[in-house]
Amino acid sequence: MPDLAQNPAKKAAEEARVKIQQCIAGNRHFLVEAGAGAGKTYSLVEALNYLIAKRGADLLRHNQRVACITYTNVATDEINVRTDRHPAIQTSTIHAFCWSIARDFQPLLRSEVPNLAGWPERLLETNGVGARTIDYNLGHPKIEDDRVLLHHNDVLTLTIRLLELPKFRHILAERYPVIFIDEYQDTDRNFAEALKIHFLNDNNGPLVGFFGDHWQKIYGNGCGKIEHPNLKVVGKNCNFRSVPRIVGCLNNMRPELPQEPEDPGAKGTVTIYHTNSWSGMRRTGQHWGGDVPAEVGHAYLNHLRSVLAAEGWDFSPVHTKILMLTHKVLAAEQGYAGIESLFPYNDAFIKKEDPCIAFFCDVVEPVCAAYACKRFGEMFELLGTRTPRIMSIADKKSWAEDMEKLLAIRATGTIGEVLDCLKKTKRPRLPEAVENREHELAIFRADQSAEEPESIVHQRQFRALPYQEVIALDKFIDESTPFATKHGVKGAEFENVLVIFGRGWNQYNFNQFLEWAGSPHNIPSDRLDAYERNRNLFYVVCSRPRKRLAVLFTQSISPAAITTLSRWFGSEAIHALTLPR
Repeated sequence: MPDLAQNPAKKAAEEARVKIQQCIAGNRHFLVEAGAGAGKTYSLVEALNYLIAKRGADLLRHNQRVACITYTNVATDEINVRTDRHPAIQTSTIHAFCWSIARDFQPLLRSEVPNLAGWPERLLETNGVGARTIDYNLGHPKIEDDRVLLHHNDVLTLTIRLLELPKFRHILAERYPVIFIDEYQDTDRNFAEALKIHFLNDNNGPLVGFFGDHWQKIYGNGCGKIEHPNLKVVGKNCNFRSVPRIVGCLNNMRPELPQEPEDPGAKGTVTIYHTNSWSGMRRTGQHWGGDVPAEVGHAYLNHLRSVLAAEGWDFSPVHTKILMLTHKVLAAEQGYAGIESLFPYNDAFIKKEDPCIAFFCDVVEPVCAAYACKRFGEMFELLGTRTPRIMSIADKKSWAEDMEKLLAIRATGTIGEVLDCLKKTKRPRLPEAVENREHELAIFRADQSAEEPESIVHQRQFRALPYQEVIALDKFIDESTPFATKHGVKGAEFENVLVIFGRGWNQYNFNQFLEWAGSPHNIPSDRLDAYERNRNLFYVVCSRPRKRLAVLFTQSISPAAITTLSRWFGSEAIHALTLPR
């Protein structure tokens, strides 16, 4: 690690810190544009600690707080820890922050709820809102006898409407004279516009500071770039993550925000591979047009892994991530394609929102792993109080027989066979939500005349899948494989990254993006959103590695696209990959 005099990134970060503190001291709205690896969260925490030192005691004396709005509970926890949970800082998600102010305006909320999307239908059978309390908890809309529970989106919509009221804005500014927004590019468009109209235009409101990077906006409902004449833009021109070889490529992509590396002498590699030499029939259609067939893509990936391994790459999950575009491609590669195709939303299985998936991944798999390793104390801790302990030799024998049976079915059987086994042994017991699903399925099996609802069809098809798909999914979720989707790694970093650019989603066509990037004046006006969507995802994934970056295009790429790649990465880095015979 170089000393400070030889650390260009540290020098650039110090310049940004001074500018941010000048804005805070001068009560001037500002926006910190921190590219990949620049340490955006570090700057945010640094600014919060500066406020604590300068104004913390005064804020508390006047019963005021600095509001720090984040977009995940993980980010909230991280910032709380790094500010020592100082009482002058209130860090919360955007929905929690909005609700902390909006909930005090019950009469207005009651009058506005019937105007929200979806609520007229919900209120038909309840004679309206009436005197019910408007509340917000888990974000699931619901009408109860004494209260109305709002959806997540309702909270933002209502807050935006409340911001039109001078009284509401005054109360907000009195409670929170400073508002920082983390990952500003992911802020809801309408909420961001309301902040511009009511606070950036009017210097009587709170000081607003935005921290983020509009090139890392990869979610559809985010506002992206924020511009306003009253915003002081502070570019953080440093990169503490990547070696100079990678930083140089990022600078070629984004010359308007050049970054300085931390260690100018650090070594690394960047290599780009394409499959243009493959002579077979490529896939067609809106989603897959121009890509190689799935089995050919798999062969290319395996071949490239062997090439990179020979060059010194370590493909263990601790050192390397292989990034793919969609869960459909990833699921096929990892072995849970049936699960992926069965669920309409990825969150149901990736975030374990489905109770069966949650039970398998959070209970069955850890219990089986603990039993197989003879960690019986850990096994019973996972099973919880609902499961009887071993009290005799007979109990021990029975437990062993049941667990061995479960391990055997788990290895070769279906999901349904595992569930049937657990219904008999109760080791572990099925949670109530899973038992209810199985009970409903049994009722419909008995009544052949009844038409199966969608939920029953889903459970029946789910039971028919090999349980090995659950094991593969659990390994992916637990990050014990080197694979990930590109959207799932925003903010993460890895020693080595191999990116697979192909088709599979009609919102992304990286050949088209590279052609546009080479001639920006040729981008159709109605395709600017598509261009930025592709650009941002391309930038995000190429900026994840610390030392080595390799890119594989399984879709064919044109001469114009190769020209763009050569300009960014260097012509010497571009290689035609051919499969061994």
